[in-house]
Amino acid sequence: MKTNSVLFVIFVLFSILFSTPSCKKNRNCGETNISSAGSDDSHNFGQNCMSCHTLDGKGEGCFVVAGSVSNSALSNPLTSGTVRLYTQVNGGGTLKHTLQIDTKGNFHTTDNIDFTGLYAAVTGPSGITEYMGSSLSSGACNSCHGVSTGKLWSN
Repeated sequence: MKTNSVLFVIFVLFSILFSTPSCKKNRNCGETNISSAGSDDSHNFGQNCMSCHTLDGKGEGCFVVAGSVSNSALSNPLTSGTVRLYTQVNGGGTLKHTLQIDTKGNFHTTDNIDFTGLYAAVTGPSGITEYMGSSLSSGACNSCHGVSTGKLWSN
């Protein structure tokens, strides 16, 4: 009789364990997804990356900072370069973070960084840097750039 009770408890525990759906949202946000120079794994150039790469989205990983950079003619993606985040305007203060632009013109990170109050700078392959004159209030760069403000660009 005691054996049957133990077997019943084990059966119930396994039933609960294997019938409980997994939480896809936690799996997605637990994924690391960081752009790198030369990579071509990204997609949807110019769109708001964080419309999918969030807790409720279908993208791989939850982006903290992400966006797209065009060439200076605004006709094609910038295929290499960096986005740097500084503590002061025009590259002043301390460099806090550097993100690589991939071959499709996108940059993104799932690293837990605090971008609030930082200033962005974009440097293309020519070495010329374009600076953002105001501090960041969002890491979803394409939620403004290309929508209500000009596209991000560099040479």
